[in-house]
Amino acid sequence: MAPERTKTGACLQGPAREDTMTRLGGIDASFLYFETPETPMHVAGFTLFDLPEGYAGSFHDNYRDMLASRLHLVPIFSKKLAPTLLDIHHPSWVDVPRIDLSYHFRHVTLPAPGTFAQLEEMIARLHSQPLDRSQPLWQFITIDGIEGGQVALYSKVHHAAVDGGAGMVITNTMYDLTPQPRQVEPPAAASSPPAAAIPNPIGDLVTSMVRLHLDMWRAAPETMGNIASMFFPKVPRGAPLSQYLPQSPVRELPPLAAPKTPFNTTITSERSYAARRFPLADAKAIGKATGGKLNDVVMTICSGALRRYLMDRNALPDQELIAFVPISLRELGNTDLNNQVFGMMCGLATTVADPVARLKAIKASSTDAKQIASGFKDAMPQDYAFFGAPFLIRGLSDLYGRSGLADVLPMACNVCISNVPGPSVPLYGAGAKVAALFPVSIPTHGCALNLTVQSYLGSLDFGLTADRRAVPDVARLGDHLMEEAARLKQVVLG
Repeated sequence: MAPERTKTGACLQGPAREDTMTRLGGIDASFLYFETPETPMHVAGFTLFDLPEGYAGSFHDNYRDMLASRLHLVPIFSKKLAPTLLDIHHPSWVDVPRIDLSYHFRHVTLPAPGTFAQLEEMIARLHSQPLDRSQPLWQFITIDGIEGGQVALYSKVHHAAVDGGAGMVITNTMYDLTPQPRQVEPPAAASSPPAAAIPNPIGDLVTSMVRLHLDMWRAAPETMGNIASMFFPKVPRGAPLSQYLPQSPVRELPPLAAPKTPFNTTITSERSYAARRFPLADAKAIGKATGGKLNDVVMTICSGALRRYLMDRNALPDQELIAFVPISLRELGNTDLNNQVFGMMCGLATTVADPVARLKAIKASSTDAKQIASGFKDAMPQDYAFFGAPFLIRGLSDLYGRSGLADVLPMACNVCISNVPGPSVPLYGAGAKVAALFPVSIPTHGCALNLTVQSYLGSLDFGLTADRRAVPDVARLGDHLMEEAARLKQVVLG
């Protein structure tokens, strides 16, 4: 039986299904434990729509009806958190009988004149608000009153449920390939649910810890071998050692600490946000002409913008900035709604003025960083458990933020830069064409600036999310991005 909406659209019955309880893995649960009032751990998207001429009805109402008919396609939309007794183990996802759509789907109107700067300000304000953990951890908000007649959708989901790859699964589910919304099969009728199993948190904890330690012991030889092979090449039997020592695949060790910048500070609960676009074809042409990859071009554009911004503030360090770059572990075709990520540290060559020389330096640093990361990612366990993890990690995370240690301790990175592949075909929602898909991401204590890029329909859509106190003028940084992209294009392509 399909979910039905009341006349007010306030509540929907959850999709018919058997009751289930799924315990979060350690990586997913970490995003819950690290969350504080100053560091909400949700990822989001900011979508711009072009309404066709003669659009019938309200976009908000039309999208709400479409969303209500598809909630069962994204299981996490109808699940909420259930903590373990006394917080001794990771919480679980459990089904909710009803979905309060009046909480999950809302509407705001920009004050006149509805400029793009006002829209960015609204996105920043919405993004600073944490999700209610008594509800399923997602929320969509339509925004109208934008000059030019466009409408927008701000959609956020907790990082405990999704990473960038899983977010694209939600995107593909909630949008269409034609202006006419596709018909979606209603959820299947539920069979009689089996008797609920009695949870055994102590048994689960012991099992998780034993499994974790076994995985670590099994991975130890591989990890040590990978580390050794990164710095010491294999030497054939009887060959002189000196002949092979210079051939280490990693040219140099990454720095253990990043230089201090205004981005490396304790953050507040307020956000600043900017969105910019650059042609994808130009970025690919730059990469082809210089022998670099698309990600190298993205990093070079971001590096140039950061260099300009810090020079304007007389705050550019003599040492190059370091970026944390997430790496997806998701295999092709994997649609699991969880986190499958790793990460690497990459030098941004911000001490290099010439953009082409900077790109080549970033390419070299990225190659080394990938080799180092590849030596660890396959061997690193993707789960962990120990007694009282939710209570202990959450307490330490809160203490770290309140103590201001991020202001004085050295940081491993200065900023986070992420590049997420997106759809290359036009998307539609409730009959309106998607004009842009801007990401909105997570600043943290010690890393107050996050630059995330998503490709869509021939464009690179940049989303710059920052702490308002650390980066109050993030729009200026966004403008520097476009200036650096144009400069790099001019130098490389003429």
